[in-house]
Amino acid sequence: MKHCDDIVFLFDCDNTLLDNDRVQDDLKVHLEDEFGRERCNRYWALFEELRAELGYADYLGALQRYRLDAGNDTRLLLMSSFLLDYPFAMRLYPDALQTIEHCRTWGLTVILSDGDVVLQPRKLQRSGLWDAVEGRVLIYIHKEQMLDDMQRRFPARHYVMVDDKVRVLAAMKVVLQDRLTTVFPRQGHYAHDLRNISRYPAADVTIERIGDLKQVDLPALLGPATSAPGKMELS
Repeated sequence: MKHCDDIVFLFDCDNTLLDNDRVQDDLKVHLEDEFGRERCNRYWALFEELRAELGYADYLGALQRYRLDAGNDTRLLLMSSFLLDYPFAMRLYPDALQTIEHCRTWGLTVILSDGDVVLQPRKLQRSGLWDAVEGRVLIYIHKEQMLDDMQRRFPARHYVMVDDKVRVLAAMKVVLQDRLTTVFPRQGHYAHDLRNISRYPAADVTIERIGDLKQVDLPALLGPATSAPGKMELS
């Protein structure tokens, strides 16, 4: 039987610990410089098309589709290197690693992410996030639909989920209910889409940046789990 931890902290990756919007911006600049604006726009159209099909961002999969359009352009062979060798550690939010270390004094820390099976693990490894959680990494297509598997792997009496998407937090709350405290860092474009945010219940705790989580003491963090959502907000 697996040991049951008191608390497990679950951290999303993109726009929660790592500024993925800036990674995309860098990729857009690189694509336009190498291939021109028209082909750059075509890549992102294919990217969005594939994301709608798969339910997650697949940069390398979109590159495969782009290859069909671009023919035998040998510059494409270097595009995968740009993504796989990208300095993701430079795009960590301030205090991201320190926040994981701080939360480890309270309970187990786990990366719970969506993504593909090539670039997403590479991103976590090159950014230092993989080592920060000692390899406790779960990557699903839709993580909010895989909570049974998550609980089998990391059983706990209580979970804390930190994610920039209120949709995901709300879906997880429906399943785990009072056993889950949701934390919403207002970072990245999803977190500032007010029309989208208004469609879902507020998170238990709202913070402006990931480093603010270090300012919340454990009793306060767990308090919203048994009271009205959206009660705590740090700025």
